[in-house]
Amino acid sequence: IFAVVPNIKKIVLSNTCQLKDQSMDYMLDRCHNLRHISLYAANLVSEEMWHKLFQTAGSKLEVIKLKWLDAAFEDEAVRDMVQCCPNLERLKLKLCRRLGQDSVDYIAQLPALKHLSLQINQQVSNDTLINLIEQRGSNLETLSLEKFVDADDAVLEGIHNTCTHLTKLRLSENDTITDSAFAALFTAWPNPPLTFADFNSTRDVDNNNPTGPEEAIGLGTAGFAALMAHSGASLKHLDIASCRFIALSAFLDVFNGAQSYPALEYINLGFCNQVDTSVVAGIFKSCPSLKRVVAFGCFDVRDVVVPGGIALIGIPTAQDAIEQFGVGIGVEEAIGRMVEVGA
Repeated sequence: IFAVVPNIKKIVLSNTCQLKDQSMDYMLDRCHNLRHISLYAANLVSEEMWHKLFQTAGSKLEVIKLKWLDAAFEDEAVRDMVQCCPNLERLKLKLCRRLGQDSVDYIAQLPALKHLSLQINQQVSNDTLINLIEQRGSNLETLSLEKFVDADDAVLEGIHNTCTHLTKLRLSENDTITDSAFAALFTAWPNPPLTFADFNSTRDVDNNNPTGPEEAIGLGTAGFAALMAHSGASLKHLDIASCRFIALSAFLDVFNGAQSYPALEYINLGFCNQVDTSVVAGIFKSCPSLKRVVAFGCFDVRDVVVPGGIALIGIPTAQDAIEQFGVGIGVEEAIGRMVEVGA
C-alpha cells in the first residue's frame, strides 16, 4: 500500500498483529500526506516507533484512532502526540492498557480537539476528568467515556456547564453517577438535542441489594424522562441497556404513541427488566423511522407482531427466533394483532 499509494491521506488497518517497526518506518519515509491513522492491535510496533510517528507526521495528522495496544504505547507517547499534533481534531484511544491518568491530563491540552473517545483501564480521578471537560468541552462535538466506573455526579455537572455543541454523548459502564445527576444534566442544558445517546450499564451492581439503593444509581426514571424531553426530537441512536432503574411508567409516558420521535432508528432496551409488550408497541407507534429494537433479557415482552421494515432482536421466549423481521404489515395492523393475541 505505502509503495503503490504514497499520497495516501487516510489509513485504516484492523487486526494489524503483524505490523512492525520496519513497515511503519517505510510508511513515514514514503507517505508525507497522512491525515488519518487508525490502527487496531498493532502490538509489534515499539514505543520508540510511536514517538517517531508523532514527531515525523504529527503536524499534518487530524485523526488518530488506536485500539487494543498491550505491548507498547505509554503515557509518554501520548505526551508526544499532544506536543506534535496541534491540528488533531478526532482522537480515539481504547483498550491501550499502558495508558493512565497522565494521558488524560495530556489530552486536555489538545487545542483543536472536536471528537474524543476514551476507554482507559487504569483509574482516572474525577478531578482529572473534570479538568479535561473544562479545558476541551466547549469545542467538543462528540464525547465517549467508557468504563470510567468511578466517575461521579461532578463529571456530568461539568458536561452540563461546559459542553454546548455535543451531538453524541456516551457514558457507559458506570456504577457511581446518580439518576438525579442525569436528570440535572438534561434539564435546562443549552446544548442542542443529541442525535446519539449511550448510557448502557449505568447502574448499581450490589448483589446483596438487588433492588438497589434508595437513591437510584445510573440513568433511571428521572434521567430517562429528562433525556427524552431534551433530545427526543433529534435522537437517532439510543442505548439504555441494563439501566435497571427506569420504571415501567416512565417507558409508557415516553413511548405513549402520541409523542413522536421522528429520527429514532435504533434503541437498545436490553435487560431493562421493566419493559413489557406494551412498551414495545408504544415504541413502534412513537418512532416512525425505527429500524431496530434490541430487547435481550426483557422477559415480559411476549407475542410481539413486528411491523414491516423493523427488526426486533433478543426476545427470549423459546418459540421465537432471536431476530424477528417485520414484513408486509404496518404499525397499526401489527399492534392490532398484538392486542388480539393479548386478549
